[in-house]
Amino acid sequence: MEWTLAVLFIISAVLLVFSILKSSHALKIEQKQVDQIHISTMKEINALQDSIRNLELDIEVVMEEAGIQLTVEEKQFRREVLDLFKRNYSVSSIADMKQVAVSQIEQILIPFKRGKDERRKVANEN
Repeated sequence: MEWTLAVLFIISAVLLVFSILKSSHALKIEQKQVDQIHISTMKEINALQDSIRNLELDIEVVMEEAGIQLTVEEKQFRREVLDLFKRNYSVSSIADMKQVAVSQIEQILIPFKRGKDERRKVANEN
């Protein structure tokens, strides 16, 4: 009886050690996967930041070559107006939101409206 208990105790100790080693191995594998995901996410973030930086530089070059001088506030205002227009807000509702004249909003949106109207005409001609 004593031998049986001793053998069972030794077997349980061996199984406990085996279980601990197995779980630590699984934990290491899981940690490696998390690290790989983190690295790939960071690479994607860096690539996006590079793309944004390049777009900002391209915009600066184009504005400089076109001779357009806008303040930060004017750029922000135009960006917000264009965003609202792209989300299908009417010109009058954009003017109400921004508390400016409808003619000022129309003046800002002329280049963006012209492209839509021309595409409609081409589509209707066929």
